[in-house]
Amino acid sequence: MNVEVARAFVEEARRHLLGDYLPKIERCLERLTDEQVCWRANEQSNSVGNLLLHLEGNVRQWVVSGLGGANDRRARDREFNERTRLPRERLLSALRATLEEADGVLARLDPSTILEGRSIQGLEVTALAAVFHVVEHFSMHTGQIILLTKQLTGGDLAFYDFAGGVPQPNWD
Repeated sequence: MNVEVARAFVEEARRHLLGDYLPKIERCLERLTDEQVCWRANEQSNSVGNLLLHLEGNVRQWVVSGLGGANDRRARDREFNERTRLPRERLLSALRATLEEADGVLARLDPSTILEGRSIQGLEVTALAAVFHVVEHFSMHTGQIILLTKQLTGGDLAFYDFAGGVPQPNWD
């Protein structure tokens, strides 16, 4: 793979994780109470809090450990089984810290190694596949958090300003 293409791919992944998805999650948590963050429609559904724990665990396992070499200490079942009302700021702080750590790993990732194999979560994947997985997985759960927030608050999250005809993010 062309090194410049690999570098551009990783940079785009970094931009999406920290510059697009995280601000949307932050906006959601600004609108939700701690009680709403732990609300679940039924036992088979996840709360926003569980999704935040899950995103933090997934990014840590796939990027910080899988690509960065840190010890994998993920307890995946606990992400979904947590029923304690955890404060929004604590959940957000953990997610932010993990994303910043992952961003450092991605910034240091040698683009010439993007097609090298890694063993992550018992799967044999390339570094490219690991980055792609984290971004698509984070996007999917960000969408679930947005939907839950809209359902629980009944409000528009006003992510973009369309006044100039071109959408401008409202979180900068």
